Parts: sequence; C-alpha cells; structure tokens
Amino acid sequence: MSKKESKPDNRREFLVGSLAVGASAVLAGCENKTQAPPPGGSGTAAGSAGAATAPGAAKVPHIGPGQLDDYYGFWSGGQSGEIRILGIPSMRELKRIAVFNRDAATGWGGTDYSKEILGGTLSGDTHHVHPSYNEGTYDGRYIYVNDKAHARLARVDCEAMEVDKITAIPNSQGTHGIFPQRHKTGLVLCNGEFRTPQANDGRDLEDATKWGSMHTAIDGESMEVKWQVMVEGNMDLCATDYKGTYSFATSYNLEGALDSEGMMANERDCLYVFNIPEIEKAVAEGKGIKVGDSEVPVIDARGDNGPYVQRIPVPKSPHGVNIDPTGKYAVVSGKLSPTVSVVAIDKLADVFGGKVKPRDAVIAEPEVGLGPLHTAFDNKGNAYTSIFLDSVVTKWNIDKAIQAYTAKGEKPDPIIQKLDVHYQIGHINASMSETKEADGKWLIALCKFSKDRFLNVGPLHSENDQLIDISGDKMVLVHDGPTYPEPHDAVIAKKELFHPKKMQKRTMPRFELYKKWAEEDGVDLFKDNKVVRKGKNVRVYMTSLAPNFGMKEFKVKKGDTVQLIVTNQDKVEDLCHGVCVSKHDVNYLVNPQDTQSHTFVADKAGVYWYYCPWFCHALHLEMRGRMTVEA
Repeated sequence: MSKKESKPDNRREFLVGSLAVGASAVLAGCENKTQAPPPGGSGTAAGSAGAATAPGAAKVPHIGPGQLDDYYGFWSGGQSGEIRILGIPSMRELKRIAVFNRDAATGWGGTDYSKEILGGTLSGDTHHVHPSYNEGTYDGRYIYVNDKAHARLARVDCEAMEVDKITAIPNSQGTHGIFPQRHKTGLVLCNGEFRTPQANDGRDLEDATKWGSMHTAIDGESMEVKWQVMVEGNMDLCATDYKGTYSFATSYNLEGALDSEGMMANERDCLYVFNIPEIEKAVAEGKGIKVGDSEVPVIDARGDNGPYVQRIPVPKSPHGVNIDPTGKYAVVSGKLSPTVSVVAIDKLADVFGGKVKPRDAVIAEPEVGLGPLHTAFDNKGNAYTSIFLDSVVTKWNIDKAIQAYTAKGEKPDPIIQKLDVHYQIGHINASMSETKEADGKWLIALCKFSKDRFLNVGPLHSENDQLIDISGDKMVLVHDGPTYPEPHDAVIAKKELFHPKKMQKRTMPRFELYKKWAEEDGVDLFKDNKVVRKGKNVRVYMTSLAPNFGMKEFKVKKGDTVQLIVTNQDKVEDLCHGVCVSKHDVNYLVNPQDTQSHTFVADKAGVYWYYCPWFCHALHLEMRGRMTVEA
C-alpha cells in the first residue's frame, strides 16, 4: 500500500479525512459567511466566542467541535472514590479514573493487579487531588489523591492516567488534607483528621487526653511511609511551602472534645506548622517512637510548641490553608469566623527560634464574609475566597489587607468584589493557582447544592460546578453545570505540562506481574493463545485483534480457578477491547497494546460465552468465544 493510501492510525484522522470530502463542497458556496474558528485551543481566557455578549462582559467560553481545551481539570470524586478529568474551559468530562472504587467499565477492582493494591476494599472517599511538582510548578508525572474513609494515599501515573500505587497510612483515621512538596517530587504530607487512641488497640478507650492524630510523610517516588508526627488536635487541610522547609495543617478541637459543642468552645484554634528538616533530623537520630504494630517512626509533638511543630493561633475552626504563588503567605480560612488570616512564611523561622510569638506571624485578617472555606489566587496579588454561608466568592487584595491590618489612620479596603454563586460553595481553585505560575484566567466554584438550577431527578440532587472568568477587573460567571456528587476539590493546570501517552507503554508496575507469569509458563503475551494447567489453577493466555479473540474456545473443569490474561494486539490508538464472561462477574477493559488479567472460579458446569464489550469493529457483535466448563 502506498503512503498516499495508508490507513489512518486513529479514528480522529479517519473521521476528519472522511468529513473533509463532504465539507469541501458545502464550504465552496459559503465564502461570504463567518467561518468556524480554527482547530486548537481557545487562545484566550474567555475561549472562542459563542453567543453575543453585552459590551464589557466576558464572552461565554465555547470550544467548538474538533477544538481542544487549554487546561486539564482534575476533580476529586468524593464518595465515588474516583478522580475525574475535565477540559477547561469547555467543562467537558473527558475521563473517570477509578481509584478506590469498583468500576464496571474498566474492570478496576476486579482485575488482578487492582485487587492486589486495593486489598479487598472497594470503596473510598476522595477529597483532594494534587499533581506532583518540580521547582514550584507541575511536572506532569503523578497525581496524588487521598481516601478519607480508609486512610490511604493513591498515586496516578500521568502517562496512562491510571493508578499505579496505593499506600495504607498507619495510626491514622480520616486522612483528609494532603499536599506534595513543591520544590521537587519529594514528600506527600497527609493529615489525619480524627483523634484516636495511640495505639488504637483497645487501650485508652475512654481517656481522650491520651489520643492524638498523625501528620504523615509519604515518599512521592516509592510511596513508602517515612515518618509521622503526633499532635493533639483534629487536623483538616494541608499545604506545603515552595522550599521544602514547612508543611501546614489547619487544626480544630484543641479542646480535645468528643462532641461538636465542645470542639467549638475556644475562640481560637491554630495552624500547625511542621518544620520538616528538624523532624527528619530527629528521626535520623532515633528519637521517633513506635506506635502499635507499625514500624514507622513517630515524633510525639503533642502539647507545647517546640522545634518540630509551632501553633499559630487563628480564629476558630479553620478549614482551608492555601499558599499564594509568591510563596510568601499562607492564607487560613476561619470557618466559624468572617475572617481569613494571612501568615507571613518568612516570619516562621523567628517563631521556631523563639524570637517572636506565634501570633506575630499573622500579618492580616480581612473580613471576607460568613463561612470562609478556601482561597485561590491570580497573578496580580489578588485572592479569591469561597464563602459558604453567604454563597459568594470574595475577591480581595493581599497587599491592601496587610496595609489595613497595620494602618493606624484611614485603612484601605481590601475587598474588591463579591460574586453570587449557587449554592453553598465549598472548594475553589484558579488556573495554576497552586503553583508559582498562576495565570489569573479561570476560577472554578464547586457548589454543594444546586436546588432549582437543573431538571429534577429525584431526592439526590446534582451539585453545581460554576466557571468564572477572572481575566478582567471583575469576576464574571460564564458557565455552570451539574456534577455527580461529591467533588471536594479541583486543580486547573495548563495542558502543556501533561503528556499522556496515546498507546500503552507497558512500563507500569502491573506489567511486572504479567512478565513473571509469562516467563513461568513459557508464553509470549503478544503471540500465544494457550491454556496452562497447574492442578486446579488454570491460566488462559489469549490475544485480541479486531474483530476476533485469538482463542474461540477454552475448556476448564468445574471448580477450577481461572486466570484469564488477555493482550490487545491492535495498534490503533483508541481501538479498545474488553472481556466479559457471561454469568461469572468478569468484565474488564484491555486498551491497545495492553495486557490485563482477571481471576475467577468456574463454579458452574456448562457453556459460557465471553465477548468484547467495547465497540471495536463492524463485526463487533461477532467478537466472541466460549468457555466450556466440564462437570
């Protein structure tokens, strides 16, 4: 076949080529009409122009057919236990990454490798997603996400956008806020929200004075737990500085109470500041203790301020802590106060050195509204705080807030604008806001309630994600849309920083399993279709190439444990196959050039058809085979 006649290597090229022929005749007679915008990104903060807008208003973002978004959006999935990938500014959902959940579409939670790293737990509660960093910006390698329900941290490999590691966190419950170090792919810091007996093995069940919670450091490369620091309060959100010196945790319930009324007794709680070099020095010197069955060294820092932890007093029940793009300030939101507290990070060395009091590190405390939760930033020195009770986003200027805090005469007003959002906004984030490259273009408001904004679909209402243009002097709401509950946090990152592969590169840890099995059985995964029996354990090696499986039938005996290992030989980048075995709860995805496996028991005699559940060919329905189970 000549180069001119060669087949397209993906469906998009095929469709574009086919449509171009038909479209050329139509376009020939349309020279005087407005042409569609060229393919590619929107190129402006407001995206390609959609409907006409009023003078001075932001254009409604419109990404037309065939155009690509400017940003990736990484959303947590809340109780679903997943991560969602959106395109920004279109707000199109592009993919769902199964993490702590069973996913019937891909087979995650049923395939052998996913079952191994999930350890039998098929539910989770993802709250916070954060990409890995290098020199203060995203490096496109990993995405980390917590599981609050079961105290775990997962890592997604960004080449495949697939989970490659999950780590269980010892001595901890309610792992909530997490954050990677920003100067390199170093530690991922994880906050335990719930105070428990330490060790939690039946002792001290009623004596809450002996309880504590853990600030845990996990190596972002190996995913090994390196150390923990025990503190007395409930820890909430987490942050890190840009130099690798400090990590932060908002904390409530310094009272040590077990009920909500007692937890809100004090007028102030604190921001924990952890001195990472001092903690690591103490661990290296063997000053860590062992708690329970875990071998992880624990620094017990409950009580007074010291070399490892300082407590910055802030108004009661602080929730979010966010670091501005300059790395100068930590902004803490007082959930039960109308204020946010601005902490000067360059003053923390003097706090640890005893030269100034911890409260002296607070250099501003503007009133932003009732129920502040989280803060995002642009590239002009402005901050954007989500206000839960008022259902608004408050835009304010950091420098003016600092001036107002110290001014003795007339005080400048740091508040620039308040924008209504719908309804009860939780998390907020802006494009590149958590990096040194914040660009001040887009802001996302994750609203907890939608009420009457969408069609009624029953008692479980959708939530409402609202996109806000912040490129001008005023915030302008340009899009809202329903989302399945309950995303807690989101990150908006430039698409140029991420480079997912279009074809499976077979470099993830699970391929070590397949290589080991193939070597044991003398099998070439890409060529052989073979049944290997070892007693009651049967390995079935099978290939797939549209529209056929390499094996049209395999036979096993009732009671056999069957390991079905399938390799997709296709080289078209979006030509997926899958395997579904009738009446055996086996259903999983196999991407092009990928291998996946699922182990099950053939516990019923008879004939059971297996088929490809992913549409792959005009003869897709005929892509099948049968498993014969002999009595």
